[in-house]
Amino acid sequence: MMENNIIVSSRIRLARNLKELAFPSRMTKEEFQKLNLAVKSAIMESNTPFAKTLKYIEMDSVPETEIYAMVERHVISPEFARKCAGKAIVLSEDESICIMLGEEDHIRIQVVKSGLSLEKCYDIAERLDTLLCDKLHFAFNSQFGYLTACPTNLGTGLRASVMLHLPLLEATKQISLISESVNKIGFTVRGIYGEGTSGEASLYQLSNQITLGISEKEALGNLTTITEQIIEKENDARASADKLALEDSVFRSFGILSNARKLTSEELMKYLSLIKLGASMGILDIDNNLPDKILVMGGPNMIMRKYGIMEPVERDIKRAELVRDMLTKGKTNEI
Repeated sequence: MMENNIIVSSRIRLARNLKELAFPSRMTKEEFQKLNLAVKSAIMESNTPFAKTLKYIEMDSVPETEIYAMVERHVISPEFARKCAGKAIVLSEDESICIMLGEEDHIRIQVVKSGLSLEKCYDIAERLDTLLCDKLHFAFNSQFGYLTACPTNLGTGLRASVMLHLPLLEATKQISLISESVNKIGFTVRGIYGEGTSGEASLYQLSNQITLGISEKEALGNLTTITEQIIEKENDARASADKLALEDSVFRSFGILSNARKLTSEELMKYLSLIKLGASMGILDIDNNLPDKILVMGGPNMIMRKYGIMEPVERDIKRAELVRDMLTKGKTNEI
C-alpha cells in the first residue's frame, strides 16, 4: 500500500519523574547518579524478558561522535545529546527501545518502529512503564496526572508521533497550511529531528500536543486519523503530478547520487527524497527501505563513526563513495 511508503516510522515517548528528586534542570551530580542507579536497578535487576534484551550505558563512556550519531539514528534526542554528561540510557540491541535518564524529565521511555505501528510501540512502552512503576515512586497528581518539567506534558506524559515522507505536499507548498490546520486541533508538524528542525529530505514528524484530559488510547486514535488524512492528501498530490517531469526528477537524482564523487549532507537529503519517492511509486526498481537506510548512514557523525574523524570535505568524499556503493549493491552495510 502507498501509505506504507509514506509513513517511515512511529514513535511513542512517555515522560516520568520521581517524587523525591528535583527536575533535571535543577539536579546535582549526585542526584543524577541516584536516578541512574534507581532505574538501572528497577530494570536490569528485574526478572523479566526485558532485562535480557536491554543494556545500561553511561553517557560519559560514549565518544562525542557516537553520541551525535545516535541522534542521526533517532536513538536519543538532540537535547539529550547536548547535555548528557553524567547521564545514562537503557537501550535495546536493535535500538528500537531507548530510555533516556535526565533529559527534560527524569525518565523518557522511547519506542520506535517502522511504518504505522503506534499501538505496538505503545504496548511496549506501557510494559516498561509498568515495570518501572512497580519499583519507583513516580510524581503523580490525582487532578493533573503525571507531573512533568514542561506543563505541556502534564497528564499522560505521552508524545506519539509518526514520521511522514511528504515530497509532493512540500513541493506544492501545502505543508504550512497543514501545519496550521492540525495545530488548531492539538497536533504539531515538526522537522526530521523534532522541535526546531526543518523538514529535510521532505520528512516531517506529526505528533500530539494534548496530554491532559485525554487518555492514551484516544490520543493514538486521533493521531492515526489525522495521519490517514495527510496520507490521502499526499497521494492525491502524487496522482495529479506531471508524470514525465516527476520521472525526470527521480532519474536525474538517481544519476547524481550514483555517480557523485563529493556529496554534502544537504545534497544527499535533496536527491534522496526524490529517490525515495521514485521507489515508492515504482519509478525505480530498488528496495523501498534503501533510501531510509542511506539517509541514516550518510549523516556526518555516522560517516565518521564508520571511517574515523575527518574534515567536512573528506566526509563529503566518503559520503559519495558510500552512497554509490549502497545504490549499486541495492543493500546496506550493517549500521
